[in-house]
Amino acid sequence: MKNFFLISTGGSGGHVKPATILYEHLSKDNDVIISTDKRGLKFLDKNIYKLEIINTPKLNNIYLLPFNILVIIILTFKSFFLLKKKNINKVFSTGGYMSLPVIFAAKLLNLKIYLIEPNQVLGRANKFFLKSCEKIFCYSSEIKNFPDSLKNKIVITKPLVSKNIYKLSLASKVKEKFTILIVGGSQGAAVFDYNLKNSIVNVSKKNLIKVIHQTNEKNVSSLSEFYKTNNIENIIFSFNDDFANIIHQTDLCITRAGASTLAELSVMNIPFIAVPLPTSKDNHQFENANFYKNNDCCWIIDQKDFEEKIEEYLWEILEKKNNYIKIRENLKKLNFQNTWINVNQKILRDLNEN
Repeated sequence: MKNFFLISTGGSGGHVKPATILYEHLSKDNDVIISTDKRGLKFLDKNIYKLEIINTPKLNNIYLLPFNILVIIILTFKSFFLLKKKNINKVFSTGGYMSLPVIFAAKLLNLKIYLIEPNQVLGRANKFFLKSCEKIFCYSSEIKNFPDSLKNKIVITKPLVSKNIYKLSLASKVKEKFTILIVGGSQGAAVFDYNLKNSIVNVSKKNLIKVIHQTNEKNVSSLSEFYKTNNIENIIFSFNDDFANIIHQTDLCITRAGASTLAELSVMNIPFIAVPLPTSKDNHQFENANFYKNNDCCWIIDQKDFEEKIEEYLWEILEKKNNYIKIRENLKKLNFQNTWINVNQKILRDLNEN
């Protein structure tokens, strides 16, 4: 039987990316809509996805709180009529404050609610709606801050990555230089821009290296010139909509610890050094990275130690290789039987049980 799904998302790429992949899984045989706030629109192509705007305000300003609560009430009614008009019978949320009106409306209509928690720490919005949901899709059973009494709602699935990531993970690659990908997130990361480049230069004196560096738009030109001056082949960019192919070119990644980025690196079998953002909510980036570290699939460097330790890590990886090879093998083991078809069938099977 054909279902009518609405996926509520928005805000950051960390919320939107799982929503787009879920859309990919569900839209072949079902009618699927994504609702987002205006912040999430920059991650969504209106030519690919059916979109609705539910522009939920943030609730972090105490002075605007009464007004914003009123806006959320109005948006709940808007969501109520949207769900009715589109005949939605199942609602997904990828977490975040953006989902509040849609999930409130779904509860009023007694619709089936499903949650996705891509991080290793239960998000606040997901925790708020946990009792109301049918199931919550997680990447592990050991989610921090998860109430023991509701763990029966957890459905463990492999991390959500796009079909193209799986396809590229099987493709061969030919290159002469050891390629290091540096990923600072959508705003870039100053700790990577300023505290890493000299270490890259030092290790390049004995190793053939290529650098692919994602940074803030304002730093693209200066970083490119720096690497060029030091005779290091480089690609510097602020945004690239074909990020999967960039990962595919990579031998090692130095990255923050967003759940989607780590999942893509893992499936592509790319060893990574994670530098968790210390200000991430509930320290979720550290917990994301620690999930892989506990499986001996990555290295973690605390941001405060990054400048001091990164060169030591790079020398060990490039010169000794034993640990690097072991981590690649462990990533393969972690992703045993992790295929698009297997993930797709599991999601559909779990949804059809209700």
